[in-house]
Amino acid sequence: MVCNLCPRKCGAIRSNQTGAGVCGMPASPVLARAALHFGEEPCISGTRGSGTVFFSGCSLRCSFCQNEEISIGGFGRAVTVERLREIFGELAAQGAHNINLVTPTHFSEAILEALAVPPPVPVVWNSGGYELPQTLSRLEGKVQVYLPDFKYADETAAREISGAADYPAVAEEAIREMVRQRGPVVIRDGILQSGVLIRHLLLPGKIENTRRVIDRVANLFPPGTVLFSLMCQYVPVGRAEHLHGLNRRVTGAEYRAAVDYMLACGITDGYVQDLDAAEKKFIPAFDLTGV
Repeated sequence: MVCNLCPRKCGAIRSNQTGAGVCGMPASPVLARAALHFGEEPCISGTRGSGTVFFSGCSLRCSFCQNEEISIGGFGRAVTVERLREIFGELAAQGAHNINLVTPTHFSEAILEALAVPPPVPVVWNSGGYELPQTLSRLEGKVQVYLPDFKYADETAAREISGAADYPAVAEEAIREMVRQRGPVVIRDGILQSGVLIRHLLLPGKIENTRRVIDRVANLFPPGTVLFSLMCQYVPVGRAEHLHGLNRRVTGAEYRAAVDYMLACGITDGYVQDLDAAEKKFIPAFDLTGV
């Protein structure tokens, strides 16, 4: 297939066997882990866990990626569409509140095939926010919850850290499409059934970028439209351990300033974290569990 699924529009020819393009992946889905996960926001993980499927490859090149082993390193195992559909069923049978697809965009075609038979629980599209509206539009009616990052409102930071200067404009348009599809959030028995939960990870020394992201969310979406998760779980791993400015954790003062700004902007629907979330032990083991 000639692939233009993500904003890179690299036009790579991805066969079922051969990886290609910016994501470096074949057309067949490659998975690194499929298991119940309890580290998401409470309305996603709940009490029984989120049925999380970690896909390998990524169209972003974030210097600080905690999943670098699979996002850039490409570790994982290729599966058929039929096997992917079985995995969805197995996770639901284990009691998962939802089927949580992590970094799924470059496998949209296969995922759409797998979702031809809808799982018995909501489907969560868990992405970096770097999406094309035309790709997202094909998911309408098949994805109930969108869980995008909104990493940057600063084009310079987006270019230097993730290799995507167009990220701010692209992510904003993508999230608008997600909200158009799902409308205001719907929570039942503590679990998000429908809607959009926007995540933003505060990076060390990048408080101004965070303020600008918060401004955009506050201006775009009236209260009750979306949930917002302001995270402080940044841990320098991989390349970030050796990059000036990214080779430290976020300080308590930085995070308090971000939270105070968020509340002052009227964003109260969502989540904040404790600073002890910034630990490597919370990074999942990519060991082909459930694949």
